[in-house]
Amino acid sequence: MRSIIQRVSSAQVNVDGQIVGAIGQGLLVLLGIHRDDTAVDGQWMADKILAARIFPDDAGKMNRSVKDIGGALLIISQFTLYGDMAKGTRPSFSDSMPGDRAAVFYAEWMRDLRRRCPLKIEEGRFAANMQVSLVNEGPVTIILESPGERDL
Repeated sequence: MRSIIQRVSSAQVNVDGQIVGAIGQGLLVLLGIHRDDTAVDGQWMADKILAARIFPDDAGKMNRSVKDIGGALLIISQFTLYGDMAKGTRPSFSDSMPGDRAAVFYAEWMRDLRRRCPLKIEEGRFAANMQVSLVNEGPVTIILESPGERDL
């Protein structure tokens, strides 16, 4: 799995002109699923997102997690995170999990995340054309990739 994690003071996602998810302070997570990802990758990614110490403490150092501050999460599925433009100028998405499998994987991952985390968790709409807006605080943006069995 690959994610882009952004520390935000607010973020929202619209589909067909309607807000389908919105948060105040917390994390906007763009989430890509690799064709070889497993539940182990999903658990690793969720653990990292929830424990990432990227919010300031009283001394201004990045030392608090989204859980520590009682923030919220906005998760946006984004297969284009595995777009590869090494050859040519049109991206290949062959590393992304195929849509039917990815829809099931994503739904299970979201259910597990909600079971494990008491925070407010919002999400976009899988495979929809979404418009995402955010106020990135810092700005703080972290790219995170699960190690996966393919990298062992």
